[in-house]
Amino acid sequence: MDSCNSASSIERLLFDPTPEHAMLRETVRRFTDAEVEPQAEAHDASGTLNTALLRRCGELGLLGLTVPQEDGGIGMDAVAAVIVHHELARSDPGFAIAFAAQCLLFVNNFYHASSREQRERILPRVMTGEWIGAMGMTEPGAGTDVLGMTTTAERRGDLYVLNGRKIFITNGYEASCVLTYAKVDGRITAFVVERGFPGFSTGEPIKKMGMRASTMCELIFDDCQVPAANLLGEEGGGVTCMMRNLEIERLCVAAISLGIADRCLREMVAYAVQRKAFGKSIAQFGQIQRYIGEAYSDYEAARCLIYREAAKVGPGQRNRLGTDAAKLFAAPMAKRVADAAVQVLGGYGYTTEYKVERFLRDAKLNEIGGGTLESHQKNITRDLTRALGA
Repeated sequence: MDSCNSASSIERLLFDPTPEHAMLRETVRRFTDAEVEPQAEAHDASGTLNTALLRRCGELGLLGLTVPQEDGGIGMDAVAAVIVHHELARSDPGFAIAFAAQCLLFVNNFYHASSREQRERILPRVMTGEWIGAMGMTEPGAGTDVLGMTTTAERRGDLYVLNGRKIFITNGYEASCVLTYAKVDGRITAFVVERGFPGFSTGEPIKKMGMRASTMCELIFDDCQVPAANLLGEEGGGVTCMMRNLEIERLCVAAISLGIADRCLREMVAYAVQRKAFGKSIAQFGQIQRYIGEAYSDYEAARCLIYREAAKVGPGQRNRLGTDAAKLFAAPMAKRVADAAVQVLGGYGYTTEYKVERFLRDAKLNEIGGGTLESHQKNITRDLTRALGA
């Protein structure tokens, strides 16, 4: 009994390190079961974002997850962010990606780059979900090579005039405001562009393979007029703004992969127990046991890695090596587990009835978005060789 209690304590310390984390997980799990799960299939089929559900997240305080309490948020950490994305993705990875775009790519990023006046004007609207937020970084000719972006901003009196394009922008189609990057005299600079600014428009939603419960589109800046008051930080400060947010973003994309694997593992085990072939449960066949055993091992390894690295991330604490490793491992892991679930379910797994085909489609994006697998491999190698003085 003592060893069981010890193991349970270690698990709580890693995955729910405080009572507040445990309460958060329970709250999000109940919300996911009651409100996220029932709508997931419909929004995947229609390719639309459930903006009302995003506002419900605002009512629960989740959109201000990492914003300090004195500024209207709930003041939690990267572990809390991992918990929320893990739980949401067990039902709807597409919605989880949209949530990440609002909560992290906009709100968390904006908070750490903004002035007091900017926070007072914008934060209440995005933390309640009244305004949908997005981040504009990727361009048609510059994805992983973010420093090669060509969108420009020119100061003209009390305005900046932006010209360029951003592509594959999650929540862009619905966005009321976009935290976007442009070069001022060759230096990457961050701005908040609001819906209705002259010269700003969006393309139609882009049809895609998975994560269909979130939308993505092109952002168009055609002599877009942005008030100087919407400059974030200082000219040339965009790289710092961008890099500071990447680590928590990568952790939470990894957590979405974890949620996908979590759900697929549960589905394949439940199906293997109840499905009979040749007079017995297919869970008794070695081929099925291999799929389940390897999926469970992969899932547990990813869970430990992601939560451990999340504990090392904060506004003043960098952890590029660990967060790159977490996402590099978790993204293909989720795809393997989802593929195994489809295989275990056989013909049923290939249909929409059992849902695992949706999770397999959704899993692929995480090998691309938030940093490609190749970019993580490059970063890890660079950091390790630097540590050796190479």
